[in-house]
Amino acid sequence: MSLALRSSLRLAALRSQFRPSTISIARPVSFSPIRNMSVPTTMKAVVVEQTGGPEVLQYKTSYPVPTPKEGQLLIRNNISGVNYIDTYFRTGLYASPKPEILGREGAGTVVALGPNTSGFEIGDRVAWLATGGYAEYTAAPAEKTVKIPEGVSDEDIMASFLSGLTTLAFATETYAVQKGDWVLVHAAAGGAGFLLTQILKNIGAKVIGTAGGPEKCALVKSLGADVVIDYRSEEGKGWVKLVKEATGGRGVDVVYDSVGKDTWEGSLEAVKRKGTIIWFGNASGPVPPIALPKLSPKCVKIARPTLFGYIETREEFEFYTNKLFSMLQSGALKVKIHKVYPLEDIAQVHNDLEGRKTTGKPLLKP
Repeated sequence: MSLALRSSLRLAALRSQFRPSTISIARPVSFSPIRNMSVPTTMKAVVVEQTGGPEVLQYKTSYPVPTPKEGQLLIRNNISGVNYIDTYFRTGLYASPKPEILGREGAGTVVALGPNTSGFEIGDRVAWLATGGYAEYTAAPAEKTVKIPEGVSDEDIMASFLSGLTTLAFATETYAVQKGDWVLVHAAAGGAGFLLTQILKNIGAKVIGTAGGPEKCALVKSLGADVVIDYRSEEGKGWVKLVKEATGGRGVDVVYDSVGKDTWEGSLEAVKRKGTIIWFGNASGPVPPIALPKLSPKCVKIARPTLFGYIETREEFEFYTNKLFSMLQSGALKVKIHKVYPLEDIAQVHNDLEGRKTTGKPLLKP
């Protein structure tokens, strides 16, 4: 069976579950010459020249504005998202070429068009996924750029774009959550956990959320979580026991674990026989190498997915983006912005993220 046919069959199966309302998204296919409005030659940007702590984030006020290449749009960023994954590239946990401008997403206005970007016009309000969000301007691939629908603010898009697409894909394809499933979500008050909890409740799952402190736990409870565990409390230190009690000793059908080193062993204990564990973050450090025989007693399945493996094609990208925008427009998915930071305060943003001082999504104003 061809790759194209397998991809079409998989998307058809996904549509049968969600059937999102259609939102027009530009498809870049044909040639267009470079066109632009007035654009400066330099910009404000945060550059990382070597790996390290937040101190390596260099704020510059006269960094060259990029020129859009084949298939790229030049976008003046109005707001950019800050994600925990940015710290992995900063520290070198995830390899990336240096120097670089971090930031995997942004929302703003198209100010120049490179070749092969048909379907977009100068002045379009768009959101993009790529790299280079810690800057006033980004040259983003048209294939991973979409027009923002009316009625949705740039801030709401950035509070949900990368994290929302990620959690939708993980709850749909990595493990297809069903109504009535017991699901454990670690860091349920964080940027991804906040959205994932809502998505799971919309499906009809029974959600157990962990969070640190009474304020974060109250937030998770307000999202409809069935059980909330404060892992910082004395009782919460035995969170595996509490999960087992909540599920009648059976364990959960699936664990979504973005914490990593501090929770991976407990996640293996908390999952049911023939259950699934999805590791997708390293907030406390990476999960160490696991001896495969540890999975045998309960026939546990594990996954370590990444969003871009699910949105490689334009069709896949449109599917999940349409679904996300539909949920935002209908009110089925609510966002929480921790704070909007000015670009020059980027080191503080990373300190707050790594110190677990954020609730919801931190944003950056270039």
